[in-house]
Amino acid sequence: MNESNKPAQPAAVSFIQTLLELGIEYVFANAGTDFAPVIEALVDLQAQGRPHPRFFTVPHEGVALAMAHGYYLASGRPAAVMVHVSVGTANTLCGIMNAARDNTPVLLVAGRTPNTEVGHIGSRNGGIHWGQESFDQGGMLREFVKWDYELRAGQSIAEITRRALDIAMTEPRGPVYLALPREVLADPDPLPPTPPRNRALGAVQALPDPHEIDRAAQKLAAARFPLIITANSGRYPENVALLSALAEEFGIAVAQPGPPGARDLNIPWNHPMFLGSNNVHALRQADVILVLDCDVPWWPKVAAPNPDAWLIHAGPDPFFSRLPLRGFAMDQAIAGSTTAALSMLRASLETHASTRRAGIEARRKTITELHRHRMDDYARSEHNSAGMRPIEATWVAACLNAAKAEDAIIVNELGLPADLLALTRPKTYISSSTAGGLGFALGASLGAKLAHPDRQVIAVVGDGTYMFCNPTSAHFTGRAEGLPTLTIVLNNNRWNAVRMSTAAMYPEGKAVASERMPLVPLQPSPAFEKTIEACGGHGERVEDPADLTAAIRRGLDATARGIPALLNVIMR
Repeated sequence: MNESNKPAQPAAVSFIQTLLELGIEYVFANAGTDFAPVIEALVDLQAQGRPHPRFFTVPHEGVALAMAHGYYLASGRPAAVMVHVSVGTANTLCGIMNAARDNTPVLLVAGRTPNTEVGHIGSRNGGIHWGQESFDQGGMLREFVKWDYELRAGQSIAEITRRALDIAMTEPRGPVYLALPREVLADPDPLPPTPPRNRALGAVQALPDPHEIDRAAQKLAAARFPLIITANSGRYPENVALLSALAEEFGIAVAQPGPPGARDLNIPWNHPMFLGSNNVHALRQADVILVLDCDVPWWPKVAAPNPDAWLIHAGPDPFFSRLPLRGFAMDQAIAGSTTAALSMLRASLETHASTRRAGIEARRKTITELHRHRMDDYARSEHNSAGMRPIEATWVAACLNAAKAEDAIIVNELGLPADLLALTRPKTYISSSTAGGLGFALGASLGAKLAHPDRQVIAVVGDGTYMFCNPTSAHFTGRAEGLPTLTIVLNNNRWNAVRMSTAAMYPEGKAVASERMPLVPLQPSPAFEKTIEACGGHGERVEDPADLTAAIRRGLDATARGIPALLNVIMR
């Protein structure tokens, strides 16, 4: 049979082929009745020995979305998530909000309730096919995705999938949503995919304006106390070295915002110009501030820069235009590639700093001394917390630092203060976005482990956050798919964020004075270590601070043998 007379392949086959051609190696899937054409296509491709992405069975959509999020943060490559029609889409919404606020590209694909009641192989054949239909399936998440679309009959599924990924991978990056009706997936593809053109996904990043960069460099060179505040400039790993060199050479302090704080390793924790997170003193002292890839650099109600400070905001979208309200003052707004901005700033500073060497050396000494005091404070806190029971967060961090490998990846969801973690290498830290949708860490740690199977991956969460993570689903997936990670649950038997927020608003209030603050306690506390044991993993309850380092090492040893592990650490 000649090529022109060959029967067209089903659109589901074209879709799977297109994913692989565009670099999508993994699909995290929670299947439903809409998946029949995809499952048939996968078996057909396997029978023919044709390559296709690896599909993971993930028993909860939130875990699947977090896996794609964590995989991208660890690898720099996007993944796909496939869920069941409207109800599966609804279960991803919290994760989509996290991905959107974290500028993380995810291709979220959902089936769609069959469009026809009769007359097609894919027509409705179950009661849910009426109840699950919505007038606008994509509407429930349209506010948080960059693009959404529903495939129609007669359209090229390859072309639309390429468009989705191009939009997702264009800065500022973010999730996209594609709905695929069952009938269209089962029908012959009217426009079979053609080989993709040889280009990377997404648009090439724009360069910052050279004049504005030079203007910023002049301000930074002349400053008495210049400060860079960044949350995720280290998303591109080359930026860690660029920022470190810029800060060291020109005596510029670097800080990170308050909780949830940095979302990537932006600068080594022991860098002499690094002043930690939420440094109110540095914020108020600075006369020039560069806000670099940071959506919430400070909290105006709590602390704000000196009114006379020169404020520069730089990044792919310095206005963070997807945020409804963001009123941070700025004297310069510089759009463009952060990598290019750092390189261009360094070149300009070399020119403008030549006549200001004495001032630069003086401020470098000042910042180095502040850094030393900060590290001394941490050392004292570590020493003082060594024997305390219940266990303190400072001691957990010290034990984790002692036990982990230097290239271990920490996935920290409101678990430990980032400043306590001894992190020096790019791509060793992942944290939750300012959306604050709890339930991110366990799935994200599985995605990070998939990206780097030979590295230790450690998720650190509170007890409340752990319950949000759909732990049975996450632990099952890790065990079934060979993704052994260590989870450390910091169990303080309460919603600590709720308690702290109430105390901050009403420091002299009745709730603070009450013996039991409403809506805060999480008691009786479950035996979390038993959850992972039920999934074939290694679990321990840790109450003695003297045993914590050894317990972490036992957990990491288990993961090295392919067994997921969990420590239930009883905290103050």
